[in-house]
Amino acid sequence: MKYKEKILAMLDQDARLTAAQMARMLDAPEEEVASEIAALEREKVILGYKAMINWDKADQEMVTAQIEVRITPQKDMGFDEIAHRICSYPQVQSAYLMSGGFDLTIVLMGKTLREISQFVSENLAPMESVISTSTHFILKKYKDMGVAYDPEENDTREVMMSW
Repeated sequence: MKYKEKILAMLDQDARLTAAQMARMLDAPEEEVASEIAALEREKVILGYKAMINWDKADQEMVTAQIEVRITPQKDMGFDEIAHRICSYPQVQSAYLMSGGFDLTIVLMGKTLREISQFVSENLAPMESVISTSTHFILKKYKDMGVAYDPEENDTREVMMSW
C-alpha cells in the first residue's frame, strides 16, 4: 500500500474527505486511493467513520462521564470477558485497559447525571468481577479526538495538511 500512512492521517484529520479529494492531495490516481481505502476497511485498520458532535450547541444535552473500574481478572480470560460485557451496553462509548491504580476506564454518555449514576449502580457495580468504581463527570470539553471545542473558533477543521 503505497499511500497507506498518508490516507490514514488524512482520514484521521477529516473522515469526510472523498477518495477523489485525497487523490488530488496526494497527486495519485483516484482508483488507487479508493482501492487502498477499501483494503484498509477489509483489514479492519479503518473500523468506522463517526461525526464529532458538540452537544453543548445542539438542542439535545448530553452528559459524559469517565469511570475508573477495578476488577478481578477471570481465570483463562483475564480482563477481556468483563470488558466485552461492559462494552455491550449502548451507553458505553469507549473502554480501555489501563495500567496503574485501576484496570479499566469506561467512557459513558447519557442524558442526565442521574442516568449515568443509575447505569453505574445498576449495571456496572453489581457485576461479579467488579471490585470498585469511581465516576468522574466531564464538566467541559476543550479538545476531543484532536478537535478543539473553542467557541471563539469558527471552524475546528481548518487545520491544513501538507504532503
